[in-house]
Amino acid sequence: MSAPPSGKSTPIESRDDLVYALEKGNKPEDQWRIGTEHEKFPFSLHDFRPIAYEEPHADQGGVRDLLQALALEYGWTPLLEGENVIALTKDGANISLEPGGQFELSGAPLVNLHQTCSEVHTHLHEVETVARPLNVGMLGLGSQPLWTRDETPWMPKGRYRIMGAYMEKKGKLGLDMMKGSTTIQVNLDFSSEADMVKKLRVSLALQPIATAIFANSPFTEGKLNGYQSYRGAIWQDTDPDRSGSLDFAFEEGMGFERYVDYALDVPMYFIYRDGGYLDATGLSFRDFMDRKLPLRPGEMPMKTDWDDHLTTLFPDVRLKSFLEMRGADGGPWRNICGLPAFWVGLLYDGEALDAAWDLVKQWTAEDRRMLALNAPKDGLRGEVAGRSVLEVAREVAKLSHAGLKKRAMAGKVSADETEYLEPVLEWLDAGRSPADRLIEKFKGEWQGDIRKVFEEEAY
Repeated sequence: MSAPPSGKSTPIESRDDLVYALEKGNKPEDQWRIGTEHEKFPFSLHDFRPIAYEEPHADQGGVRDLLQALALEYGWTPLLEGENVIALTKDGANISLEPGGQFELSGAPLVNLHQTCSEVHTHLHEVETVARPLNVGMLGLGSQPLWTRDETPWMPKGRYRIMGAYMEKKGKLGLDMMKGSTTIQVNLDFSSEADMVKKLRVSLALQPIATAIFANSPFTEGKLNGYQSYRGAIWQDTDPDRSGSLDFAFEEGMGFERYVDYALDVPMYFIYRDGGYLDATGLSFRDFMDRKLPLRPGEMPMKTDWDDHLTTLFPDVRLKSFLEMRGADGGPWRNICGLPAFWVGLLYDGEALDAAWDLVKQWTAEDRRMLALNAPKDGLRGEVAGRSVLEVAREVAKLSHAGLKKRAMAGKVSADETEYLEPVLEWLDAGRSPADRLIEKFKGEWQGDIRKVFEEEAY
């Protein structure tokens, strides 16, 4: 959650502190949890435009109204930046705002996928209950299908002002990433450094496969854009210093220390001091550690500074005290439940993880690079290491299904968690991504009318 730090922090005394911040994520298997994050676009039910934080018209609610209504109706606790409500928290979960108003639930750490999908349904029900009276709808697509970034209002969060100005210096589509993209993400645990490295390598190699499977953003400014996952394409022209794959993760000696060294050299965005964000763009955290930050001369960074900095790194898989899978488009509820099922089955079962590693370990750095480059456009029709992406996706999904079955996590009416992966297996059997379904509708029954996506695909 991108909210200002709260409470007291302590100074970072050495690089060891940074390594420990990652190492503390080591947990025995019985303590592994599932954290799911998902974003969606709020829009006006009157004309489908993105809504502002504060709407001037009495019959149109704004983002602030949504947050306040959720707090009032469902007991969420508001978090403020200045006088503005910018996030909510309750029971280990939080709701926060992305730069263009995208509504994000960062779910609580849960034991199984039954709890995850229940959390999803509860959240979507709560949001719909408060949104409809405000004439607000919610759309689950990987990228904004109609409105331009200039037509999308900014949310009043200080970090976004600094990030937005810097984005324009690093890539052509950074502002589109900020204001016009959404994702589904799952956060998963590891037991040791070696376990982290194996999971990191497997998930980095397969992240473009997940992009292809869950591709759901074929529209831009009301037209087909030629992509399966335009969100994935946006990330390729955002900021090369902090996004993309991590080739060094496949090198000998990979571990917590190596990731720390990478993070130390990624340019900073900001630091938070005295109730506001200060622009630290272009300087590295290593500079900060060396007390060479011009805006705070001689000052050592705090642990909250490091936590903030880690949230501004955008690789395909991000390491904190857990691993974040970042490759999938936003989508409907079946995708929100399916994406964590896909990764839990692969990474939380030892046999599935070993089999997945056997599948990808012979891929060269060039194989991985070309797969990542082409996946947003080609989707399931692409190739990797002489095999079709669809073939690999089907094989990996079957491994995941077997892993879920072996976990044998029973729900109220089911013996395991495989039910959440079944829709994914169905569309892979048909050789069609969610984007293919939308393209077919756009060319067929919608007759090129992009408004239909808001009418039919909204939560």
